[in-house]
Amino acid sequence: MRTNLWTMVIGVLLIGLPGFAQNMQSNSELVTFGQNAAIAALNFQEGDAVGFNRAHVNFTPEGWKAFLKHMEGFLDEKGAPTFTCRFVASHDATVLTEKEDVLHLRIPGTLTQSNKLGRTTYKAALEVDMQRTAAKIQRLEQITCVGSSTACQ
Repeated sequence: MRTNLWTMVIGVLLIGLPGFAQNMQSNSELVTFGQNAAIAALNFQEGDAVGFNRAHVNFTPEGWKAFLKHMEGFLDEKGAPTFTCRFVASHDATVLTEKEDVLHLRIPGTLTQSNKLGRTTYKAALEVDMQRTAAKIQRLEQITCVGSSTACQ
């Protein structure tokens, strides 16, 4: 488990290095990066502003602004989340569409949110729009599924 965490940390750090995005040649590399970046953005601890904001480097400015808008009401005055969140993918991302400079991905899995009052687990999927040229998330949306919904498969 510790090795996987360090692999993810090193991967996130490498992504921030100048020129890395230009070396990302294939869709499969971009899909892998997008999946890892989206999952990292939704794995944070209550009260940890530094950890939460670490994901910022993997978003376009507009994408980060939209992500923070979604978090409105769930961040304290210091920008720390008021709950803990964990997303675990059930399988690798699927490319839904490819248009010009954007790959639209879906990552199915389980989303668990908890705070001092309790914990809730959802069958969920992440919808991610990845900008190819910058290798950044333009949009990250969480979808929860109930019953026979196929959005989370």
